[in-house]
Amino acid sequence: MSPAEEEKSLPLPERWPRASKFALSACAAAVAELVTFPLDLTKTRLQVQGEAAVHCDGAAAGRVVPYRGMLRTAAGIVQEEGFRKLWQGATPAVYRHIGDYPLMTGQVWVLPSVANSLLKWRDPLMLKVYSGVRMVVYEHLRDSVLGRAEDESFPLWKAVVGGMSAGAIGQFFASPTDLVKVQMQMEGKRKLEGKPLRFRGVHHAFMKILSEGGIRGLWAGWVPNVQRAALVNMGDLTTYDSVKHFLLLNTPLVDNSVTHSIASGCSGLVAAVLGTPADVVKTRIMNQPRDKQGRGLLYRSSMDCLIQSVQGEGFMSLYKGFIPTWMRMAPWSLVFWLTYEQIRRICGVSSF
Repeated sequence: MSPAEEEKSLPLPERWPRASKFALSACAAAVAELVTFPLDLTKTRLQVQGEAAVHCDGAAAGRVVPYRGMLRTAAGIVQEEGFRKLWQGATPAVYRHIGDYPLMTGQVWVLPSVANSLLKWRDPLMLKVYSGVRMVVYEHLRDSVLGRAEDESFPLWKAVVGGMSAGAIGQFFASPTDLVKVQMQMEGKRKLEGKPLRFRGVHHAFMKILSEGGIRGLWAGWVPNVQRAALVNMGDLTTYDSVKHFLLLNTPLVDNSVTHSIASGCSGLVAAVLGTPADVVKTRIMNQPRDKQGRGLLYRSSMDCLIQSVQGEGFMSLYKGFIPTWMRMAPWSLVFWLTYEQIRRICGVSSF
């Protein structure tokens, strides 16, 4: 058998290991996203309630919605907007993990799934995003660039560098889908305040943002978004990897669902603590109104948003929505890591 024939006979995970890991992590993330999305919507609504800059800006202010806690916010969404609205914005959230947001093909804006049928005219640019990128980058940094210790452990400082780098790179590519998700999550609130709805759907949201702010408009708020992702992944990837391998090396536990559950529970808590302040800033910058040049009307930068929030609402305003954030991240991490590890095992890919 020739080398080419031998290569073709290998299982897909062995022929294309990085592509396989990319696809598997994207599938696991999509499952986790759909299961926990109502908590993400509740968190987003809480983070913009009582926003000091809105009250200072007469043009941006509308009818003020009284502050409500997590349960009352979630119940209010169901009562005032309908049960299905708990998943408003879920489509771009899933695109963020498994793939594809609208990209230019000639003069038509389409999703790559539609663009595939147009390949005979032009090659569309297809971007696969967040979860696939961060997982592949982290494993590459861990196994090939930074390197493990002789006892197969991965030093904490290397895990921190790898986690932050992987999160930042993955989130930069995924930032347009996050922008659409945040703005669509606020549409129900705008309707209750008597404001006109901005978008008819995901495709319309992408096209409107593009027409108003250009390509740069799709990356509005990318700096706090990347900062948040770096902190969250320092909590998520770094904590999961470090706790899992600590347990395997120093306790009788083996590489199974129990170990994965303990490690994922720790990673969800640390990620929520580290990421919530940056998440509040990101949400407010992405949700603020913009002028015709795409410049924000409330905040000049992520630092300006941070300062205004603390001065106008106090330090704890940076932890608005912490409970739903943590309650989402904990099950999200659990669902993602258990699903990811099991899919890898089923497909013959080594454990993370």
